[in-house]
Parts: sequence; C-alpha cells; structure tokens
Amino acid sequence: MHGTLDTAAPAPSAAPGPVPARRESVYQPLQEGLVFPTQPRFDDPAQERRHRRERLAAACRAFALEGFDYGFAGHLTVRDPEHPELYWTNPMCVHFANVRVSNLILVDHDGRVREGRHAVNRAGFVLHAAVHAAHPEIVAMCHAHTVYGTAYAALGRELPPITQDAAAFFEDHRVIRSEAGQVAVEESAGRSVAAQFKGVKAVIHQNHGLFTASTHGIESAAFWFIALERCCRQQLLVDASGHAPVPVDERRARFSREHVGSDYIGWLHFQTIFDGLQRSQPDLFD
Repeated sequence: MHGTLDTAAPAPSAAPGPVPARRESVYQPLQEGLVFPTQPRFDDPAQERRHRRERLAAACRAFALEGFDYGFAGHLTVRDPEHPELYWTNPMCVHFANVRVSNLILVDHDGRVREGRHAVNRAGFVLHAAVHAAHPEIVAMCHAHTVYGTAYAALGRELPPITQDAAAFFEDHRVIRSEAGQVAVEESAGRSVAAQFKGVKAVIHQNHGLFTASTHGIESAAFWFIALERCCRQQLLVDASGHAPVPVDERRARFSREHVGSDYIGWLHFQTIFDGLQRSQPDLFD
C-alpha cells in the first residue's frame, strides 16, 4: 500500500451555495448565496483520504495550540475511507505542533504500521484500535493527557449540565471505571474499555482522562475534546468557589444538546479552527 494512498487536496468547502434541501442544524442559513461551510462529498477515495489526513494533522496542531501535549502521550485517529480496518494516527514521539500530513502513520487493528516511518504509541493502539474494531460506526477518536480533564477524571463523576456548553454533553457521555489509573498497554484493557463507547460522543476514564469519538469525522471528535476539556475546567472552577451551581434542568439540557451538541455542530465549530490553521500554519499540509 506504500506510496498509493495520497492525492491532491479537495477544493475549499466554505463557499456560497444553495440552501440544502434538508437542514441538519438551525445554524445553516436559509438565505442562498452566503458564504457558509458545506460538508464535502467525495467520489474518489484517494481524495477523501487526503482530506481526512489534512484534518487529522490540523486537529493535532489545534491540540498543540490548546497546550494538550504531555511528552509522547496523546493520540488522535481517523479511519481510512477505503480500508476501514485501518486508521491514520499521529506518529510516536512527534510533538502535536510538528505533525503534518506526511508524517502521519497508517495502522491496522493489530498495531502493525502499514504506512509511514514512525512507530505507533502502544497505549494509543491498545485503546483506539479496540474501539475502532468494536464499533465500525466510529470514524474518529481523540485522547490526550490534559490538565483539567485529567483532574476532573480523578473525581469519577459525570459532568453535570451547569452551562449551555456542558449541556452539549448531557446524557451523551459516560464515566468508565474499569482499568482506572492503570496504563493501558495490554490488549485486554482495550477491549474492556471499548464496550463503553457505544452511543456516546465522550468518555471520562476515571484516573486517566478524556476521550471523544465521532461517527462523523476527526473534526467533530477534535472539537468536542477541546470543548470537554473546557467544560471540565469550568466545573472545577465552580467547585472551587464553594457555591453550589444552578444546573440547567433536564428538559432544557436535552434541548441544548440537540441543537449544539451534534456531530455536525462539532464539525462546524472545527471549520473556524481549520480556517485559522491553514492561514497561519500551512506547513501542516506538507
């Protein structure tokens, strides 16, 4: 497969166009002809592969900007569009800020690097490969050892809907307590954790940290990871105040989640991040 999986980038997706026949969100404009991001459609798997690799590299750069690096820890994955049993991921011991399209690696579910020069992170393989293998609907996944997410994970509790931002995760995340605090380098650990990822976009792994997954793409998984870390920080700040927050009631929390917590909204948020990165860090496409 070496040397056969790349091609030119697709045309930009943020362009004027007709109002879609079926709107996925109230944020999509009703007025035609306005510049607004549109989701790309691909007939050529090579073109879609290039697109996914570019967004994966951009997600790594976004994690660098957020300060999510911690040595070699942290891994982002996205399935290959033509070979879904394989996934692209960031290379071992390369800082998020130095990830680019050309140094991404392609890995199978057995942890074998099928394309690329770098090794794969063992812990990343054990957990991500297990999730991808167990849930064919999951396209992308993110994990990093962040300050606030890791601190919040030590509490072993769900994230309450105390803000509109946190409501995006209401009834759409899970706390995993199995294998808590133990480094996941054995494949059995990956399988026990993977079962918890079905039907939710985020997981708080007790004594470990945050994970996000998406059936849509790496853009959505990356944005919701950034958002979840931010919500954990907000919750910890409120906890530290000593005052009990006023939660969003369940009905309003569900309403907010439906409108601002979807995979599509995650993708849409990421377009702003991608726009900034392609202007300021064009080397990510190398």
